Amino acid sequence: MSGSQVPVAADLAATDDIGWAVRLLAATPTHEHRDPELLRRWARAADAFGSALAPVACEARIVERDGGLELGLLARYTSRPPTVELYTDTIDLAERVVDARGWRDWYPPGSVRAAALAHEAVHVHLHHGPAKSALKSALGHSALRLGRLRVSGHVAGAEEVAAHAYARTVCGLGRSPLLLTAALAAETESGTAPGTTPSPARDARREN
Repeated sequence: MSGSQVPVAADLAATDDIGWAVRLLAATPTHEHRDPELLRRWARAADAFGSALAPVACEARIVERDGGLELGLLARYTSRPPTVELYTDTIDLAERVVDARGWRDWYPPGSVRAAALAHEAVHVHLHHGPAKSALKSALGHSALRLGRLRVSGHVAGAEEVAAHAYARTVCGLGRSPLLLTAALAAETESGTAPGTTPSPARDARREN
């Protein structure tokens, strides 16, 4: 995570959802030297945007397969052709991590798969519709200003934050899936059993 350490197991939940969103943005290339307050502002805006999105159906083909642990992925959206891949081995491990950490009240049984699908459905939605421009506008980042003309700029990682917030909201989760992905990354990279104290680990990445 850009040279920083993921907190040990007991401290993961002490970082709130916006805090994990800020960490995701900070670990995203192009943001290495951004003002932390700017990252927090973008994180809040992206989280609010995702939370406010109306439910969207996944219009892509859904494929379930193994191999996610090797890739470090819970799910992935690819656009050609539009496909959502759900990695059952990572989802199964995530469910065990939830039980081991006592987070079942936040992530009810079956919610990991539901949240992964909801997350990728938003990527499909943003890829094919006008919502992507709306997200840029909500972030308030200007790529170009000419007098009163302002061109909204892309904020790398903001779509991920919005997708996690959307999944948290539509699936009725107590915490963002960002917390779970941080715990999952710590478990898989440390090589420890679920529920034990992980070694420092980098932030999990998803390919879209």
